[in-house]
Amino acid sequence: MAVSRKVEREIERTKYLEKIAEFLSEKCNEEVLKVKSNEICFPIVGCEGNEDWIVVTVKVPTGANKGTEPYDGYELAEDYQMKLSEKERKKEESEKKKAEKIRKDKEMREKKKAISEKGE
Repeated sequence: MAVSRKVEREIERTKYLEKIAEFLSEKCNEEVLKVKSNEICFPIVGCEGNEDWIVVTVKVPTGANKGTEPYDGYELAEDYQMKLSEKERKKEESEKKKAEKIRKDKEMREKKKAISEKGE
C-alpha cells in the first residue's frame, strides 16, 4: 500500500508525538494533554510556586520552498552553534571594552582628584 508523502509525514508525526506523551506520562509522571494534532502540553509549578504550562510541538518539516530544498537538521544545528559562538565572542569583546572604559574612567577620576588636591 503506497501512501503520499503528506500522509507518511502525518503517520510519523503522530507516532513520535504519542511516544513523547507516553514517556512524559509514564517516566516523568506528568499529566499530558493533547491540545492539537501535533501538540501536547502539561502543567508545571515553577521554583517560586507559579503555575505554568510546557507545550511540546512535533512537526515533520518539508524544507524550504515547499519541499524543493530538503530540510537539513545537521546544517541547521551547525548554523545555530556558529550563531551561539559568535554571540559569545561579541559578549566577551563587549566585556573587554567595558572593563577598559572602567579602567580609563578610574584613571581620569584619580588624575582629576590629584589636580584638585594640588590646587587647594
